[in-house]
Amino acid sequence: MPPVATEAGPGGGALGGPAGLRGFYENPDVPASSGPDRAQRMAGMLSRALRGARGPACILDVGCGDGAAAVLAAQRNPGHRMIGLDWSASALGRARRLGLTVVRAGVDAPGLPFAAGSADVVIMSELIEHLVDTDSALDEAFRVLKPGGSLLLSTPNLAAWYNRGLVALGVQPVFSEVSLRGVYGRPGRQVAGHLHLFTRRALVELLAARGFGAIRVRGARYHDVPRALRPIDRAFCAWPAAASILLVHACKT
Repeated sequence: MPPVATEAGPGGGALGGPAGLRGFYENPDVPASSGPDRAQRMAGMLSRALRGARGPACILDVGCGDGAAAVLAAQRNPGHRMIGLDWSASALGRARRLGLTVVRAGVDAPGLPFAAGSADVVIMSELIEHLVDTDSALDEAFRVLKPGGSLLLSTPNLAAWYNRGLVALGVQPVFSEVSLRGVYGRPGRQVAGHLHLFTRRALVELLAARGFGAIRVRGARYHDVPRALRPIDRAFCAWPAAASILLVHACKT
């Protein structure tokens, strides 16, 4: 999913990195949709996070892309306020047409345009792997959350079961990138723009360092795993450290 970013500034570009990143995420060939599997996961994670919520919750979907996942999550969890944030104007146009309330904003300087302690839930679905400055992004999520609020985060797992085998064979891991112009040395054909990849341990330690607590991690399957290997992929969901996708629920304590 294309990430939230800010306008390019002097000497920099989107996400605080090279100017080429800005053009990359406005390219119509770069996927802006989370896809049905990720949308269903988001809706389910949000339902669990909102269980027992008192009154309407304010939910920020940071890096909402075309808004399809946020709209589905809102439909599955009615009575709350869902706001989608992204940098891509084209993606936000599609999200707005779906009826989502949207804001063009970034997680880097000057930060999210919301007051401290104003959100009940911050969603970062398949976003953090695209960001240059992961620390500042998590600091912003922490800032805007109310005490006890939830961060719902998902990201590909660098240590997924098949990546462990690929690296042993000298093959670039799935999900990883060495170029924004093509796929080299790994399976797949889509350039996704992943700048950081995480193991379960690294992600938990990073979240804890940014002040989050009650960190719970679950595993999820990856929709592009070949059909013959899907039973194995589902089985590894029970072992998050080796699952395809990491699903995290952390709290501002």
